[in-house]
Amino acid sequence: MTTNGKKEKGLQKSLALIFVYTVATGSIFTYVSYWDSVFFTYCGAGTFLAFALMTLAILPIALVYSELSPMFHTAGGELIYNTVGFNKHIGFLSSWLIMAAWISVPPAVVMAVATFISRTFGLGLTFRNIMMIGIFILVLVFIMSLQDIKFLVKAQATCLFANIATTLITGILLLFSGHWSFSNLGHLFQSNLQPAGGIPSWVIGMALLITPFFGFETVPQMVEEGDFPTSNTKKAICGSVITCGAIYAFFFFCVAGLDSFDNLLKGDAQNGFMTITAMKNLLGWRIWPLVYGCISILMGMTASILGFWMSIVRMMYSMGKKNFLPEVFTKVNKHQQPILPNIFLLAVSLVFILIQNATTFMNDFFNLMSFGCACAYAITMISAVRIHRKHGEWYKDNKNLVKGGDFTRILAMIIMVTIAYFCTLGQGKGSWISFGVYMGVGAVIWLWMVLVKWKKSKVTIETPEGIKEY
Repeated sequence: MTTNGKKEKGLQKSLALIFVYTVATGSIFTYVSYWDSVFFTYCGAGTFLAFALMTLAILPIALVYSELSPMFHTAGGELIYNTVGFNKHIGFLSSWLIMAAWISVPPAVVMAVATFISRTFGLGLTFRNIMMIGIFILVLVFIMSLQDIKFLVKAQATCLFANIATTLITGILLLFSGHWSFSNLGHLFQSNLQPAGGIPSWVIGMALLITPFFGFETVPQMVEEGDFPTSNTKKAICGSVITCGAIYAFFFFCVAGLDSFDNLLKGDAQNGFMTITAMKNLLGWRIWPLVYGCISILMGMTASILGFWMSIVRMMYSMGKKNFLPEVFTKVNKHQQPILPNIFLLAVSLVFILIQNATTFMNDFFNLMSFGCACAYAITMISAVRIHRKHGEWYKDNKNLVKGGDFTRILAMIIMVTIAYFCTLGQGKGSWISFGVYMGVGAVIWLWMVLVKWKKSKVTIETPEGIKEY
């Protein structure tokens, strides 16, 4: 959109549906070859089954998001849905909770990439050197994020599809390696976790698999820049969940048949890169593990960082637009990229990495990102019920109306509350302290808005009936 031949200052409608889909899919499909040992520790040989079941559990939530997204044409997602469904306070809370999951990804992922580089090429880097590589990658991502959005999404799509292709090829190679056997699938529900509250450890492990699934909710953050009918967002939201769920299930089915639970998690494999280690030690491969690792780790995780980075920036931009943060958060550069949200995210990510050398804050915070995500999903499901009951007229032309109505919306809420509870089991004191610190920062910002900003001006949301104040 232009005015007197000039672009308007703000996000521009320029993204094809395929790129919005790749943002969500790239955000989800990231940990397959780095956290494989973690997933296997949770659910053992039955990890593939756990991923299949988690896909089914996530789909109702994705369907509700698909219903809500077309009604609101600006970035904001949870911020918008829960402000309209409840009020601005719940809107702020839910957006802060979902950003707890998103913000933890960039620093954690760049450290994983740096660790992979050190381990794979036998560099034996010190933690300080690994940290410096992580910082270099973060700065590089920051610079990329200030470029044109088309450049960003094309770079992410390239990384994503390279990761998907090599993951599928690796699965097929493992399946026909001559070492694969159904006998290794004999103990499907083995887990290294401890049962809690009468809940089997394998079930707890399956609930924790929500971590590699969150990311589909990034679609509503990109809807303002989509040049397609908003009703098509369902293809991006549900498509990303189904694509990643199917690949995860297939891949871990192929991995599980290679050897027993104990052998696959033997030695260094339990610290990450389990599949790569198995290909080297069990199959005697040398070239393909390197190719697969470089593409899956370096490119796959880059896709994830870019996806979440873009989403955080757009959430904060939306918070500035809708009067949840100061207006300065809406300032954009010549490429229509928000400036201060990018700087803020870089600063937070750098702090997370720097304090990791002295404390376990980053790791502790990362442990509860699934809890924050599940809570945000649960609140949004309740808002979906309330919006439908208060504004039924908004749904008349909605092509993505959830089948089953409130039954499906409430079922989705119950699933998320259950998963949120499971995610709290076994968490250490440090995780709750770090999460409390994060929520405390949010509380300070919220109090400032309540006592200062909102007394002068109201929150504004673009609804199907026009702009409304809350």
